[in-house]
Amino acid sequence: MNPRVIIAAAVGIAVLAGAGWWMFGRETASPVLGGYIEGDPLYLAAPSAGAVSELYVREGARIAAGGRTFLIDPAVVSAQADSAQAGVRAAEARAQDLRLGQRAQELAVIDAELRAAEALERQAQAEYDRIDPLVRRGIYAPARLDQVRAARDSAQAQTAAVRDRRRVAELGARQDAQRAADEQTIQAQAGAREAGARLNQLAPVAPAAGRVEQIFYNQGEWAPAGQPVMAILPDNRMRVVFFAPEREMAGYRPGRTIRFSCDGCEPGEAEIVYVSPRPEFTPPVLYSRQNRDRLVYRIEAHPTDPARLNPGLPVDVEPLGDE
Repeated sequence: MNPRVIIAAAVGIAVLAGAGWWMFGRETASPVLGGYIEGDPLYLAAPSAGAVSELYVREGARIAAGGRTFLIDPAVVSAQADSAQAGVRAAEARAQDLRLGQRAQELAVIDAELRAAEALERQAQAEYDRIDPLVRRGIYAPARLDQVRAARDSAQAQTAAVRDRRRVAELGARQDAQRAADEQTIQAQAGAREAGARLNQLAPVAPAAGRVEQIFYNQGEWAPAGQPVMAILPDNRMRVVFFAPEREMAGYRPGRTIRFSCDGCEPGEAEIVYVSPRPEFTPPVLYSRQNRDRLVYRIEAHPTDPARLNPGLPVDVEPLGDE
């Protein structure tokens, strides 16, 4: 065989082998793990239906923890809260009135009745004192003494009754009535707190710092009760999701830090918070020639700077070795 042909064939085989390594072996030796950014939005809604009176943020804007988001028209719920507060004041006034007893004017009337009863008692006693010696001397019959004695005893009883009524008037209502009034006051206060809570729920605040992902109802539109008005993507619900092969799982445990990078962003770090206990086949979003049949484990990590990341962003994660 011609030596030139042999040399040409050898060169062709070498070129094909190099191309095959470039296409397949180079991908297999890739030093990074594929992953992406994932985030769970929070949907903010109001428990009462109404028109959206105010929108304090716009889509894509950052919002701080405790920041205002939106306001549902508070007219109806505000009136209910005012009514509940008025009920509290009325219950407290009634309970206080039951403890104070009767008014000074009412006590004055009873005092006048007491003075009149005491005057009648003195008059009856004087009549008895006048008739008693006359009966003893025989001037009047004993029946006459019995009459004045009965009149004196009746006047004394009347005076005692008015005096007791005066003491009761100073004591106020019965203890049972006072306890009932106190319970009604507690009930009214609970109703007022409930109305105040409903009023506050018409203007929810951001539970954590994050980004406004979407606004479903604009200012002036009617929002049904319980229907989300906007979605917020909190920073603390952003995570890096990546997949590690079985043979490398020994190095991945919660608490360890991984480094990742993405196109158009600075490299970042994230702390592993979850490692799946079960393997799965490589998700289609990360499918490639070298891992199409590979079993991998899902791993999630919280990034240290989530504000600059967007859900769905592909990332490359540097593999971790065994500690």
